[in-house]
Amino acid sequence: MDRPSGYGPGSPGGGRPPGDATAPPLLIACALGIERFALRGGARGGAPGPVRVVRTGMGPVHAARGVARALARDGWDGSAVIASGFCAGLAPGMHPGDLVVAEETRGPDGTTVCDGAELLVEALARAVPGRTVHTGPLTGSGHVVRGPERAALAAGGAIAVDMESAVTLRTARAAGPRPVAAVRVVVDAPEHELVRIGTVRGGISAFRVLRAVLPAFFEWHRSLLLPRR
Repeated sequence: MDRPSGYGPGSPGGGRPPGDATAPPLLIACALGIERFALRGGARGGAPGPVRVVRTGMGPVHAARGVARALARDGWDGSAVIASGFCAGLAPGMHPGDLVVAEETRGPDGTTVCDGAELLVEALARAVPGRTVHTGPLTGSGHVVRGPERAALAAGGAIAVDMESAVTLRTARAAGPRPVAAVRVVVDAPEHELVRIGTVRGGISAFRVLRAVLPAFFEWHRSLLLPRR
């Protein structure tokens, strides 16, 4: 389950896709097969360089191991990294299908500041028009969060929680300096708790939104290649 699998736009079997040979690769990490399936089903054009999606498996241990393995592959050590997939919203008024762009991720090993959050918000507004995009701290947990624990995390300032983003970005930065970001789709919110992904309208809505985010990821990746003034 923790074995990473990947693909490149234009090459469904994996490996390095066509692209600008001088552009650093983009690694997109998710935990679940359904998340990878959604991301694989998105628009593949427009990537400025090699892109790979890896399914790490669920939970922080699998996420750390899967990302470390992916970055250790030849040619991928300099990748920019995005943690993506589903999350639980913590703020009142959130709905399934809303997007979360992390300004920072929080975990037991500390805080990781994300790169280009404002750029991602703007790109997502173009890629998924009409969807609400929330920004703020994204916190990590080693288990599914419910009830009072959800309220306690929200009181600490976090706007959403998942089990992999914090350790994904921490592992990526530990492997070397690189741009990192976390973009999640709310599948479970305080007023819309869900029991099983894909069996209710909220889960289907979140899946459809996740299918649409790749162009925003490519725009963020492309912006990293522009000369800084």
